[in-house]
Amino acid sequence: AAKTLGAGIVVTTLAGRGQRDSGTTSGAIAPEKAADMIHAVLEADRTVYTRQVVNRLVKDQKIQMMKQDGSGPEAFGASEHWKSEYGKLPLPAQMFRMGAEMVTEKNVGFVYSLQSLWPVEKQNAPKTDAEKEGLKFVAENPGKVYYGQETLGDVKYFTAVYPDVAVAPACIDCHNGHKDSPRRDFKLGDVMGGVVIRIPM
Repeated sequence: AAKTLGAGIVVTTLAGRGQRDSGTTSGAIAPEKAADMIHAVLEADRTVYTRQVVNRLVKDQKIQMMKQDGSGPEAFGASEHWKSEYGKLPLPAQMFRMGAEMVTEKNVGFVYSLQSLWPVEKQNAPKTDAEKEGLKFVAENPGKVYYGQETLGDVKYFTAVYPDVAVAPACIDCHNGHKDSPRRDFKLGDVMGGVVIRIPM
């Protein structure tokens, strides 16, 4: 079934036996499948921004720009203080958080966040038992996903944790060199944290 969202965005789901002539399905999508689909989009967007924007401009092409005062060139880059620093890009983790905050504001039925057992920003540390267990699981089992359930308040949630992997040199340089980083030995391909997706049941 295909549904148009907004102007020009088309979401297509492949329905099995439950498909009717009207294009709707008779059954709901399992929470594991829904979380997997959401994560596929999040991971693709995060990887593209990290590799094709930040890493390409900062590490591969080493782009130079004129200083704001016109006094000479300086290296183009990404910075956690991008709002106050001239000509700086948001870090990939900041882009991810801004998107997560927008989704939360829309109240569409799920939330997501980027967390780590070794967070540079303390707000990105796990808080619930499921988050802690999930992050530990993906760190110890590369390539695998953690699925679980938890109750927060009066609401039962399906919670999935996906490994967040260092996909570009810019990732490891930032985390290994940051003054607030509790871990400084990341390599390309290492699990640096996890994407937590929570869906109410």
